[in-house]
Amino acid sequence: MSAQIILINNGYVGYANITVLSNINFSINKGGHCAVVGDSGSGKTSLLNMLAGNLQLTQGHISRYFGDGKSSPGDFHQYIAYVGAKPHFRNLSNTSDFYYQQRYNSSDSDDALTVVDYLATIVAPASTQAYWRIDNTMSLLNLTNLADKQLIKLSNGETKRLMIAAALLKNPLLLLLDNPLAGLDIGTRAAFDAIIEQIAAAGTTILMSAYGHEIPRAFKHVALIKNGALTAMSKDEFKELYLPEVEIADNDFDLNGLLGNYSRQTYQQIVGMNDIHIRYGSKVILDNISWQIKQGERWALLGRNGSGKSTLLSLINGDNPQAYANDIVLFDRKRGSGESIWDIKKKTGFISAELYQYFPTECSCLQAVESGYYDTMGLFRPSQKILTEKAQEWMRLLGIEKYARQLLKNIPTGAQRLCLLARAMIKNPVLLILDEPCQGMDDHQVRHFKILVDAICRQTNITLIYVTHYADHIPDSVQQVLRLSPPTP
Repeated sequence: MSAQIILINNGYVGYANITVLSNINFSINKGGHCAVVGDSGSGKTSLLNMLAGNLQLTQGHISRYFGDGKSSPGDFHQYIAYVGAKPHFRNLSNTSDFYYQQRYNSSDSDDALTVVDYLATIVAPASTQAYWRIDNTMSLLNLTNLADKQLIKLSNGETKRLMIAAALLKNPLLLLLDNPLAGLDIGTRAAFDAIIEQIAAAGTTILMSAYGHEIPRAFKHVALIKNGALTAMSKDEFKELYLPEVEIADNDFDLNGLLGNYSRQTYQQIVGMNDIHIRYGSKVILDNISWQIKQGERWALLGRNGSGKSTLLSLINGDNPQAYANDIVLFDRKRGSGESIWDIKKKTGFISAELYQYFPTECSCLQAVESGYYDTMGLFRPSQKILTEKAQEWMRLLGIEKYARQLLKNIPTGAQRLCLLARAMIKNPVLLILDEPCQGMDDHQVRHFKILVDAICRQTNITLIYVTHYADHIPDSVQQVLRLSPPTP
């Protein structure tokens, strides 16, 4: 029989005076790999944080059995590694966190470790056997060719692979992965089962939050969270119970009030790019890229992790100073002809995984949404009643109005992303850029969001750029595709 490593009796989990999970009775055995499944906001992340020791039980008891097999209340952290939704990278002088635009400014981005240097800072506890080393970890997570790339310049998917690699270098007995497939391209997702099997074969027990269709082959156990309760079952039992939710009726949303101020200004050219070339040092990111987008067109921008999608979008959104060295027209004006970054941003609604990663979370959700009027990372001026009411309307439309007064950091990941989506849409932009907008959302939220985007496209002449690694996430209104491939070395 497998040795028990964690036992929870009558556990309650919560934060900020909110109970998320109630009366949990749950155990984890060595080698008993388990998927934690539930809708967005059900408590999956809270459970993993509690297991990692980042949250304390509000009631009940947890025992952890590592090392000599005895309960180890104080020293269990050395045996557990947790990979959350956001990294916590700092600059070379260890004085501050990174900021969003830093990755596009060559002088500032130099103040960042490379992948290999960062991994070299990870030290495994002396009490663990060091199976995972830098070489075999980088090989497993396909990071070898990124060894000299600075952390700030990694794509979202590359960052996720690096976070898993850093966790493995601690050689944990228990590895906790929070939605690890988010942001990974189709090739890496296809290889994920093999990655999990190699980690399991090395003696690490794995718990990961997932949706019902993402459970790895190596997993035999499921912890289903629903309505604040946790039910443990086998994967076979879960498959018999798991039924996809009924599709949402494809009806128009009531957007008249929200889209009443939508811009009627016309443009000959929303985006005009000719022979774009972007490089950092000797590394070519984009080479000979041309792209013409007319008003009212809806595009999908596709490509593998690291193919340059985020860099291309940064040229459009005004975040990359290399735009001035290239032939780019935005909203009928050539870059460098006197327009400001704010002139571009006021016409553009934008969300990306990188923006989510660096967005400050100490503000309330309502403040985060309202900040979209001013294109600021948080609200730095008094709220205005009419704008606040419009922000609340968007939150109601997205089903997140209950979080309005809560801090952004205290709500579920999927709801955080929906707040930033409301922030992108609130000013009725001419151009809407949605870079992996559905990360962290459950199946129901994804369908709801796709229908909303299609309704906006039907009722306005909005121009859309949509980035995703999931073909079934692309709205029906998208009819044109630009696919990027990494430049030839």
